[in-house]
Amino acid sequence: MDNNILEGQLRECYGRVVYTHKTHEKCADILQKKLGCMKNLQLVLLAITTGSFITTVVGDAKTGAIIGSVLSAILLFLNSYLKDYDLGSIAQKHRQAAGDMWLIRERYLSLLTDLKMQTKSIEEILKERDALMIELSAIYIGAPSTNYKAYSMAQKALKELEDMTFSDEEIDKFLP
Repeated sequence: MDNNILEGQLRECYGRVVYTHKTHEKCADILQKKLGCMKNLQLVLLAITTGSFITTVVGDAKTGAIIGSVLSAILLFLNSYLKDYDLGSIAQKHRQAAGDMWLIRERYLSLLTDLKMQTKSIEEILKERDALMIELSAIYIGAPSTNYKAYSMAQKALKELEDMTFSDEEIDKFLP
């Protein structure tokens, strides 16, 4: 097999894993932010609902009861939504998938390095590549679905913000 063809395939696989890893991270971030907003909304609605029911005792009973009833219904809907969709758990599954992808990503990078340095035979590299594909398939099967918004955020992070790139100076700062 031509080394250039093999390198091209490994680079393509590496690139896809980089994007998938970052997309799962962004999905987790989106879900965590949404969960935080919903929890805050719950607290605000609960506080206003409580205040409106207190108003029924010390003030305008009818207005307080109407406001309290409407907000209570909204709060019931929000609580039902959060009960049915455990956003925290789904976010954690995305983080787990991203973590699993990170290891595969690093192994692809090492495989590309081994190919360039010729430290392993082509047969060894092919065997590792095939094993990585099987492991990656298992990760994809267990991973939650991603969405376009997360992919767009990942694309921006990787292309514009250069999340996966470091200058020599940045790397030097990390090293002793």
